Amino acid sequence: MDKKILRIAQTGVFVALLVSLQWGVGALTSAAPPPFNTLVTGSVVNLILIVSVMTCGLASGAAVAVLSPVAAFLLPISLGPQIPVIIPFICAGNLTLVILWHFIGNCGIKGERVKYVIALIIGAMGKVAVLYTGVVMVALPFLLDLSEQQTDTIAAMFSYPQLITASVGGFIAIIILPTLKKAIKK
Repeated sequence: MDKKILRIAQTGVFVALLVSLQWGVGALTSAAPPPFNTLVTGSVVNLILIVSVMTCGLASGAAVAVLSPVAAFLLPISLGPQIPVIIPFICAGNLTLVILWHFIGNCGIKGERVKYVIALIIGAMGKVAVLYTGVVMVALPFLLDLSEQQTDTIAAMFSYPQLITASVGGFIAIIILPTLKKAIKK
C-alpha cells in the first residue's frame, strides 16, 4: 500500500478513535464530579494526540490535534463549554503538544524513554502556556462577555487541569509507545 494512503487512513482512524473516546469517556464520566470527568476525558485526548504524532508523524498528529476540538464542538461531545471562540486556542494548545512531542521525541538524544519524559514535561508545560494565554488572558477578557462565575469556571478549566491531563496522557503514552511502535513496524 502507498505510504501516503496508509498515513491518511491511519490519521482517519486516530480521528475516529479520538472522537468516539471523547464521547464514550465523556458519557461514562458525566455523572462524576466536574473535575474528575474533565481530567479523565482530557487525559484520553492527550494520549491519542501523542500516540498519533509518535506513530504516524507530524502531519497526522497535527490533523488530529485540530480536528479533535472541532469535532467535539460540532457533535457536541465536549464536557467543556460550547464556545466557538475558544476552539482556535484549543487547536493551538493541541498543536503545541503535538509539535513538541514530535521534535523532542524524535531528536538525537539517546534513550527513547528519556526523550519521551522530556517531551512529556516540556509538551505539557507548553500546552498549558498556550491554552492559559489564549483562553484566560485573551478570550475571556477581550472576546467573551460572560458572567464572573462562567469566567472563573472556564479559567479554572484551562489552567492546572490541563497540566494534569497532558501529563497523564503523556505518562500513559510513555508506557505504551515502545510496544505500539514495534507492533506497527511488523
